Amino acid sequence: MKVLITGASSGIGESLALKFASLGYDLILTSRDEEKLKELKNKLKVNVRIISLDLLKTDNVYKLYEKVKEENIDILINNAGFGLFGEFSKTDLDRELEMIDLNVKAYHILTKLFLQDFIKRDRGYILNVCSSAGFMAGPRLSTYYATKNYITKLTMAINEELRVAKSKVQISALCPGPVNTNFNKVAHGTFTVKGISPSYVADYAVKKMFQGKMLIVPTLKMKLALFGVRFIPHRLALIIAYHIQKRKEK
Repeated sequence: MKVLITGASSGIGESLALKFASLGYDLILTSRDEEKLKELKNKLKVNVRIISLDLLKTDNVYKLYEKVKEENIDILINNAGFGLFGEFSKTDLDRELEMIDLNVKAYHILTKLFLQDFIKRDRGYILNVCSSAGFMAGPRLSTYYATKNYITKLTMAINEELRVAKSKVQISALCPGPVNTNFNKVAHGTFTVKGISPSYVADYAVKKMFQGKMLIVPTLKMKLALFGVRFIPHRLALIIAYHIQKRKEK
């Protein structure tokens, strides 16, 4: 079986590559950082193809699909993405549009194209790496939260369509809380609570994906937090989120 992972050069993407390799899956790994992909490939004892592409550019998203569509991909992992801390009125517009291109458009395009292929074969898995942010609004991290809301809700809607159609294709949203990755460095912020390891997230995600879980939320603490958000007023949730994000900014 074969897995395609975007954003595979570090963090959750790298850990997912290591996890699937340990299970004997062949891999296609993509990222902008070709050197890191080569380093990762050298660690793995399975067949690995690396494709260095910048998925910020929509043309490259289509190019990626064209490069691999004949490879009989069994599992698509949409993982590439980034965030940006700061007040919406002050953050860089061009950078936010790039975030939308990567966090939303790239996910949307690849999900659509591979889903169509998977439905024809009536098998396959799609794992969209989202975030606990996908269930909330995030003052001072507003665009990132909005992108994760989009992908989380899109994944849930597709999941229901597949269920009604009695399809054997599975789609899941991975929604962790803070994870120890390069996210903070890229977003110019820092977590105020201890993040969990990306290897734990990867192990948990793969297990639950194969079980057909629609929403995959590692750790009981985050499950309880997301459950509690349902029962508090929107304004209170916004106030709490604002102060959490304010403390993260460097």
